[in-house]
Amino acid sequence: MVRFLGIFGVSLLVLFRIDMLDSVQRTVIAPWSDWLAVVSGLLMTPFDSDVMHSGRLLYSKSTGFAVSIEAGCNGIEAAIVLLAGVLAFPATWAQKAWGFIAGFGTIQVANLLRIISLYYLGRWNMEWFEFAHLYLWQALIMLDVLVVWLLWIRWVGRNAVQAKNAPTAHAI
Repeated sequence: MVRFLGIFGVSLLVLFRIDMLDSVQRTVIAPWSDWLAVVSGLLMTPFDSDVMHSGRLLYSKSTGFAVSIEAGCNGIEAAIVLLAGVLAFPATWAQKAWGFIAGFGTIQVANLLRIISLYYLGRWNMEWFEFAHLYLWQALIMLDVLVVWLLWIRWVGRNAVQAKNAPTAHAI
């Protein structure tokens, strides 16, 4: 447990420090936020012709209401927490890669739902928007990270048991 907590803590510190570098913010984080706005807009426009996207903004043509997908709202920080947990857990590098890739995808799907719901909540009621943005969705995204990580460690454990119980061939 001490080893896990040490690797987890150091990984968080290193990964969040990298995340905060200006060059990373400019070349990775900002384009990712823009991409999330594009995908959100593409998912919404077949059902709502009033929504538009530009850069990292989603906005209403009729009301002018807009949400901006900023750093901290793009799922990258949640993915960093997942990556730190995956790196700290004893597993093969291939298992770690699969765990992170699947987890990152799951986090981003949840984040797209978050962005779209916040857009509509903001158009409807700003008090509900503020509550959902600051509290509800923050908790749900981190819960998603925890559930994905727990499912992954269960999968890793099952693979370890199967490998241990597999028959071994002996040369004669």
